[in-house]
This record gives sequence, C-alpha cells and structure tokens, in this order.
Amino acid sequence: MDAPSSLVPDMKPWIAGMHAYVPGKAKIEGRAVVARLASNENPFGPSPKAVAAMQAVLADGHRYPDPASTALREALAAHHGLDPARVICGTGSDELLHMAASAFAGPGDEIIHVRHGFAVYELAARRVGADVVVAADRDYVADVDAILACVSARTRVVYLANPNNPTGTIISASEVRRLHAGLPGDVLFVLDCAYAEFAEGEYEDGLGLADRAGNVFVTRTFSKIYGLAAQRIGWGYASEGVIAALHRVRAPFNVPTTGQAAAVAAVGDQAFVAGVRAHTLEWRAWLAAEIGAMNRAANAGIRILPAAANFLLLECAEDGPFSAAALNEGLLAAGVIVRYLAVQNMPRCLRISIGTEAEMRACAAALRVLLGAG
Repeated sequence: MDAPSSLVPDMKPWIAGMHAYVPGKAKIEGRAVVARLASNENPFGPSPKAVAAMQAVLADGHRYPDPASTALREALAAHHGLDPARVICGTGSDELLHMAASAFAGPGDEIIHVRHGFAVYELAARRVGADVVVAADRDYVADVDAILACVSARTRVVYLANPNNPTGTIISASEVRRLHAGLPGDVLFVLDCAYAEFAEGEYEDGLGLADRAGNVFVTRTFSKIYGLAAQRIGWGYASEGVIAALHRVRAPFNVPTTGQAAAVAAVGDQAFVAGVRAHTLEWRAWLAAEIGAMNRAANAGIRILPAAANFLLLECAEDGPFSAAALNEGLLAAGVIVRYLAVQNMPRCLRISIGTEAEMRACAAALRVLLGAG
C-alpha cells in the first residue's frame, strides 16, 4: 500500500490568521486546586430543579432534541415578556455570536469590537473573512464616540459586551441607546449581555431595544448565573428578519435535550438565581475591599477596576514581585487558579471570578502572603 500523501489542502488566508480560543485553566499540574476562579463559573452549580430536570430526560438520549427549543423559548419569553417567535437558542452564546457574523458579514466587510472585548468577537469576524476593526476604549470602558468613529460604509456588525468580559466594566443605558442611535440601520448591533444578572444601577439589557429596533440582536447565556456552563445553552432576541437570517446558519439540533430541560427548570427557579446574585455581589465587594486593604499596606500598585460582573479585574505593576505574572505564579503555587490575561494582550491584568466563601477566603489568604500584607 502506498504511503499517505503529505499534501494537505490550503486553508483560507483569513483562517490562517486566526488563533484558537484559549480557555482559563481548570487544573494545576502536580497540585490540588484550592480555588478555581478562572472562568467566571457559578461555583454553586445549577439549581437542584435543573439537575432533576436533566436526570428526568436522560433515558431519551437516543432521540434528537427539539430542533426549535420550543419549550425553552416559550419559558424565556414568558419570563422576560418577549415574543417567543423572536427568541433563538444556541450552543452557548458563543454560537450566537458566530452566527451573527456568518449571517451578516463576509470578505470585504468590517466588524467592529472594543479593545479588550470578548475574544470570540475577533474569532467570529475572522472566521467569515471579514476585516476586524478595533475601537479604542477609555480606561477599559467602552467609548461610544470611538466606536461610532470607526463605522464606515463597509461596517456590517458591531459587537458590544455590557457588562464587558474580561474587564467587568459597564456603560449606562443611555450610552447604549446613544450608540445604537448612531449606527446605520443596515449595521447589526450585537449587544452581548452574558453578565446582565450581575449589573446594578442604570443598566440596559437591550431586550426592550431589540423589541423596538430591527437591527439589534441581544445575546444571553445560561453559563454564568444559572450554572449550566457544561450544557452550552445560549439564547438571543431580535427582530423577525434578523432571527430568520440567524436560523439559516444555526446548526441543527444545536441545544441538547438535557440542556433544554435544565434551562426551562432554571428559568422557573428565580429564587436560586436571586441567591447566587446576592452571594456574588456580597463577596465581590468583600474581595475588592480585602485586596484594596492589602494593596495599601504593601504599596503594591494594584488597581481594582469597578466591577459589574461576577469577577474582579486587577491591573498590577508592570514588573517585579507584584506584577500580574508573578502574582499568578504565586497563586498557582498556592492552588488558586485565576485568569492571567497576557493571552488577551493584557499582561498587567488578572481576572478573579467570584467563588464560594471558602474560595474567596483562600484567594485572599494567598494574596496576603504574596503581597506581604500581614
């Protein structure tokens, strides 16, 4: 038998220019994990009602799931006061973000996202051969004027996460509306609200905006406050025309039966959601206060950004023992996994998810040792 050929097809040049998504660490080689705080997960897991719902449908694993996620769309529409025909579900909100680029952009088009925005935006744009335009931010916060200044005749999609990941920053409802008002009607405004449940104050989750405007697509997820990251369930809301386009590129049977059942039950257990939110806000404030006190005691040069999600972003010294790289290594040695953001061109930053009380205390104790703060 002849040896297999070493020739392989050439990938498209825009695919060759991509880099695969790098997830947060989940393990530490040769060491037990004390606190897993890298991926903004709900540390309590799903609602017990969601777990029971998954168990109830396991015997149907040989059957394809409902391709339209009908019960889930109806549950979401009832909870949020939406039209179920305009709700679409995806394999996490990641699939929905990719679908937006696939349906509305291609080679020669431009897609805009904010500097230090969610890494999937660039991947979604490059996957379809569109040109990526990065709008400057203002101290890690989205700058509406900078975004609008980037809009050209070739712009087809604008992505904005609010609250933003990985920075945790937020812009007001009035600024979201001002951004939308400044966009041409043929530009799709994708408002990624994965962390909406953790926001406070004057906040625009975009659902009302999407209800009124034909070019707004709001995305949400069950991976964060609902604790269903392993099931990969996202959902979005837009006009009938946008939804029709997205269905053309949606993968068939894209949300598993277990995920659909779990998500329906999770939406019905808002008491669980409220408990997770209360815990997150309490311990987010606690950890920020603890790190702030340590920083002052050690004169470490750490800045804690205002947080509107289920994590904190720390901007650290450029080098030395209090740099992000050094603190990350020290935390790993203590069994604490956080997200070192050098992979996202933020080498001075660490992102720390809000975990259980035990995880928060372990993280603070490890940082106290590293900072020599008592």
